Amino acid sequence: MLQHSVESWNTFITICAASRRRRNGDLYELGMDATQQYENARKTVCRFLNAACPEEIIFTRNTTESLNLVAYSYALSKLRPGDEILVSIMEHHSNLLPWQMAAKRTGAVLKFLECETDGTLMPERIRQAVTARTRLVAVAHISNVFGRVNPVREITDLAHRQGAVVVVDAAQSAPHVPIDVQALDADFLAFSGHKLMAPMGIGVLYGKKELLEAMPPFLTGGEMIERVSRRDAVYAPLPHKFEAGTVNAAGAAALEAAIRYLEKIGWERLKQREDELTVLAFEGMKQIPGVRILGSADGTQHSGILTFTVDGVHPHDVASILDADHIAVRAGHHCAQPLMDYLGVSSTARASIAFYNTENEIQAFLHSLRLVRRKMGYGE
Repeated sequence: MLQHSVESWNTFITICAASRRRRNGDLYELGMDATQQYENARKTVCRFLNAACPEEIIFTRNTTESLNLVAYSYALSKLRPGDEILVSIMEHHSNLLPWQMAAKRTGAVLKFLECETDGTLMPERIRQAVTARTRLVAVAHISNVFGRVNPVREITDLAHRQGAVVVVDAAQSAPHVPIDVQALDADFLAFSGHKLMAPMGIGVLYGKKELLEAMPPFLTGGEMIERVSRRDAVYAPLPHKFEAGTVNAAGAAALEAAIRYLEKIGWERLKQREDELTVLAFEGMKQIPGVRILGSADGTQHSGILTFTVDGVHPHDVASILDADHIAVRAGHHCAQPLMDYLGVSSTARASIAFYNTENEIQAFLHSLRLVRRKMGYGE
């Protein structure tokens, strides 16, 4: 038993250090096996996104790091004063703050694509917002507040006609819908592993190969070089140019396992189950006095996300009352403060539903939610 434990620990340590051994020449069987697992994970993510080749897949820590990589490595080197960056009003701060930074440093102009109150991005507004000066468009595939799937392909078509690139935040879509970067024609796309049941600390950036090849490294140091002299360095080819330092090989392997698990269940089955549960919760919430749901009036358009308010009760109190009944919802601005301001609300509560939830859990949530106003002293 002790020998087995030592061997398991050694294997784990080897996987975590695989990239360093690969490039520094520590070639032995366990190291090469771990390196192969890491690169197999890259191939799995490539297939998961339908990327053209594995070199277009960069492993990062999370969506935030992926988007910052594009901002620092692409935007800072490409944008000029007067260029326009177009960002939808519903973006998570991770897909807003990097572009605020890029605009300030380059003199580019940050513009917002506004949505309807139900989260819809209207075609006419998109056509008006994308101009001859637009050079970069940042948009969520699915809003983390509304749960609505945005018309990414229509946006990329308009942006590309003007010579702009499109950056897609797929953190919210990766666990719920199949993603085809070639069908979307996205130039860059990012997601986090923990959203689809991988560990925290592993993320992905997809980028079109020709764009990635022309970009300077985001971070420099070990593992991302071919040769270093006293005065200069030759950087490694894709994808290693953007994976400086010891990589999270164990996280990549776990991400591959999570993807295979979801694919084994099947996207059609996942969506059907999530839609059933979401509609059950949605219809039940509509029957509760004082509960107001943000977004579409169609429960199937929420992708498992139900963001809501309760009249007269702060969302933090809503979350605390539900938590006492062992029901976890998130409360606050959901890292989307510009959207909250646009909608005229300071904060909301959000219930997130996935295929592994049950009808009994939905009913327990609805029962607890019905009691929130009573427990806050509003009577029946």
